[in-house]
Parts: sequence; C-alpha cells; structure tokens
Amino acid sequence: MEWLARQAVRAQAKQRDLPSPCISVCTMEIASGLCRGCLRTLDEIAAWSTLDDTGKRAVWARIEVRAKQEERARP
Repeated sequence: MEWLARQAVRAQAKQRDLPSPCISVCTMEIASGLCRGCLRTLDEIAAWSTLDDTGKRAVWARIEVRAKQEERARP
C-alpha cells in the first residue's frame, strides 16, 4: 500500500481534476469496511462523482492515512 500512499500525495497536490483512487480491485473488506483496492468506504465511493475538488482531496487525505496505517500493521 506504500504506492497508494504516494499516489495520494500526488493527487492531493493537484489543483483540480483529481483522479479517482479506483484501481479496479473492487472488493470490500467486511472487517474494515474499506475497498481492498483503493481503501475507500462505500459512502466515499458512492459520493466520488458528486464531490468537488476539496471533497476529493479530503478523501485522498484519508486514503493516505489508511495506506500508511496498513503499511505499519504489516509484519
């Protein structure tokens, strides 16, 4: 997930037209409630197309935190 954290940093640096975090690995983890591919919640996934750039940047910021937490949790 280190690559996803790096992608999150790059996406947040964009001024507009932030890319979707989706990488077409759409499987939800029941325990965490997050997509295995992009680390978004179902609510974040559903709302993505209606979010403005500020909202998308906030989602990317949460993804960055989640990706770093997941990296630290690995043995």
